[in-house]
Amino acid sequence: MTRYIADEDHYKKVLELVPKVKRALWIGTADIKDLYVEDTPFLGVLAGLVRQKREVRLIHAKEPGPNFREDFDRYPELISGMERALCPRVHFKMMIFDFQVAYIGSANLTGAGIGMKGQSRRNFEAGILTDDPQLVEAAMSQFDAVWAGFKCKTCGRKRFCGDPIIGNL
Repeated sequence: MTRYIADEDHYKKVLELVPKVKRALWIGTADIKDLYVEDTPFLGVLAGLVRQKREVRLIHAKEPGPNFREDFDRYPELISGMERALCPRVHFKMMIFDFQVAYIGSANLTGAGIGMKGQSRRNFEAGILTDDPQLVEAAMSQFDAVWAGFKCKTCGRKRFCGDPIIGNL
């Protein structure tokens, strides 16, 4: 299955997979803001995964805003249970579900991007949702290369990196 995802289908088809994760959820996004899944903060959904001993990894490019931080502080299990990396070079947007399904597209982890904001407040987004092993593996490889710090030595943005993945570069 490889499916084109546009606009509100990001919310309907992609975010609905998050609470169903059985092993791991990897998220890469340039921007991250306060985001809700129905009436639950997205961070509450992630906290539920952490409580169920699911691996949750998040790479994002910049520090989130105060509303996100306020929600984050409501879920102390995320502090020790969710792995997070800050990389100012990350511009990809992807979610990898249980190493079997990947979303690869344009939507940031924001209400206007992948979230449920009203029709007149949403970005125009496009992406694919796939279980094609080659595409999933390619997304995992890119995510993992950033996660492991393999890109750090040659990224050229060290001075903008407030939270280096690999220290003392």
